[in-house]
Amino acid sequence: MYVSRIEKLLAAYSPVPLCVLNPQGKVSRASSKIDEVFIYDGIRGADIYALTGIKHAEIIAATREGRSLTISRNDKIFKILTSFIGDGELASIAMYFFDVTTYEMLKTLHNEERSCMAIVNVDNFDELTSSTGEEKQMMLASEIDKVVRSWGTKMSASITRYKEHLYFMVFEYKCYEKLVETKFPILDEIRELETESDFPVTLSIGIGVAGKNPMETEQYANDALEIALGRGGDQAVVKNVRRIEYYGGKMQTVEKRNKGKSRVIAHALKQLMEQSSKVIIMGHRNPDMDCFGAALGIFRIAANIKKEAYIVINGYNEALTAIYQAAKETEEYNFINSEKAISLSDENVLIVVLDTHRPSLVECPELLDLEKIVVIDHHRKAEEAILNMILSYMEPYASSTSELVTEIIQYSGDKKSLKKMEAEALLAGITVDTNRFAVKTGVRTFEAASWLRRCGADTVTVKKYFQADLESFQIRAKCIANAQFLEDGIAMSVCQGRNPNAQIVNSQVADELLTVQGIQATFVAGQNEHGQTVVSARSLGDVNVQLIMEQLGGGGHLNTAGAQVTMTPEETLEKLKEILKDFL
Repeated sequence: MYVSRIEKLLAAYSPVPLCVLNPQGKVSRASSKIDEVFIYDGIRGADIYALTGIKHAEIIAATREGRSLTISRNDKIFKILTSFIGDGELASIAMYFFDVTTYEMLKTLHNEERSCMAIVNVDNFDELTSSTGEEKQMMLASEIDKVVRSWGTKMSASITRYKEHLYFMVFEYKCYEKLVETKFPILDEIRELETESDFPVTLSIGIGVAGKNPMETEQYANDALEIALGRGGDQAVVKNVRRIEYYGGKMQTVEKRNKGKSRVIAHALKQLMEQSSKVIIMGHRNPDMDCFGAALGIFRIAANIKKEAYIVINGYNEALTAIYQAAKETEEYNFINSEKAISLSDENVLIVVLDTHRPSLVECPELLDLEKIVVIDHHRKAEEAILNMILSYMEPYASSTSELVTEIIQYSGDKKSLKKMEAEALLAGITVDTNRFAVKTGVRTFEAASWLRRCGADTVTVKKYFQADLESFQIRAKCIANAQFLEDGIAMSVCQGRNPNAQIVNSQVADELLTVQGIQATFVAGQNEHGQTVVSARSLGDVNVQLIMEQLGGGGHLNTAGAQVTMTPEETLEKLKEILKDFL
C-alpha cells in the first residue's frame, strides 16, 4: 500500500517525464509529461523493451550500479535516471527522462570542431630528387606539393610547408573521422606519381588528436610521425590520449644510400663508451644469429678502446649452440647472466640494446632503469618502446642489426681489429635475416657482407653454423608435407608437438613454402618447449605480414614477421584466416 502511494505521487507531481515499471518490466504508471518522450497514447501496460529498446535486466543493472541510460525518441535525446521503489524482487523501478538534446548537440558540435594536427613527411625526398634530372626535380616537387595541398583542401585544413619535405596541417575532428573511414587514400594517391627512381613517392603522416591543449596535440602529432618513420614510412599513425592507431604501411622500406648517419652513430657510440665505467650488451630473449653477431661486433668496438664489456645471455636455442660454443672457447668474450649484469651495473654503466626496442623482450629488463641506454635495431617501431634512450639507431630499411653494426664498426676506428670469429658471426646474422640474401637485401647489405669477407669471414664456416640436427630436419620435412594451400596464394602449416627450436623450424618451413609457385605469403605455427605457440610469417611483398602479425601482438617487417600467442597452433591458424579477410 505504501509503495503504491509513492508511485501515485511520483506520477502525479513529477516535474519531468516519468514512468514506473512493475517487476515484470511493464509500465504500471506514467506522468502526464511522458508524451514528451513517446508520441503515442496509452503506454500503461506496455513492455519497456518495446518502448525504449532497453532490456528490463539492463535497467535493473543500471539502477543497482547508479549509472544513467540514454535513448533517442521523438527527435529528442533523453538521459534516463532510475531508482527502486520498494525492496527485493517485488520492487518497482521509477524511470525519469531528462531532455538533454541541446547538451548533446553542443557536445557533438564541440567534438566535431576540435582541432587535429598533422605533420606530413615526404619519405626519402633527398633520394627521390638526387636520382631525378634537374628539370624533372622541380616538376616532381610541384606534383607532390599539389597532391598534398589538394588533400588538405578537401579537409578544409590550414596547410603550412615549412621544409621541402615537411607540411604542417590543422583541421577539424569531423574531417579526421572521414580519413579513418576511408583509410587515408592519400597514401595510395601519392604513390601513383611518376618518378625516375626505382621506388615510388611515399608519405609518413603523424596525426595528433584530443590533446588537452594545442601544444599537447602538436606533441602527439610529432610522436606519431616519429613512430611512422620508425616503422619504415608509407603510413599514417594517429596518437591520442588513449591509444595509437596505424594505417597503410604497404610498401617495402626504401634503402637509404647515404651512410652519413652510420658515421655519426659510430662516433657518438664510441664517445659514450669512453665516458662510461663499463659496457653491458644485451639483445632479446633467446637470441638469434643476428642478435648474437651484433653483440660480438659491439663487444669488439668496446674492446678496441680498452673498455670493460659484457654480453648478457640467459639462454639460447639449439640453432645458436655451435657459434656460441665457438665464441666461448676463444675466452675473449665476457658472457654473463642477468643476475651478474645487475650486480655489475652502476649509474655510469652504458647499456647497449640490440635487435629489439621493446622492453618486454630484452634479456634483462631491470637494466632499462639505468640512465645511459643505446638502442640499435632494424625492426619497425612498435607502440611499446624503450623511452629513456640517449642514443637510438633504428633503421627499418636495414636487412639486419648485424648490417647496422658492421657499418658502425667501419667508422669506429681500427678496421683491421675485427676478429675472424666476429666477422663470421656478423655475416651469419646478415645471412639468416635475409634468408641467404634472398629478401630485404639492398646495396648496403652486400657492401657490408663484402667488407666482412675482407675481414676474414669464411662462408663455409658460416654455412656450418646453420646445419640442423636430423630430428629438426625430419620435423621440418613433415611440416612442409602437411601444409595447406589456400586461395590468394596463402600457405599455412602446423609443426606438431613441442619443439625447443620451434622458432627456427617454423621460420625455415615458412621460407621453404614461399618457394612454391603461386604462393605469396606463408604462415607456420608450432609450440615451443613451454607450450607457447610461435608463429612465423613470410611474404614476397604483395602481402604485408608485419601488419598481420601485429594483429596477434607480434611484428616484424613487410616480408618477415612473427608472433607468440597463447592459443594452440590450430586455433592460431584459424584466427589468421579471419584476419586475412581484411588484408586480401
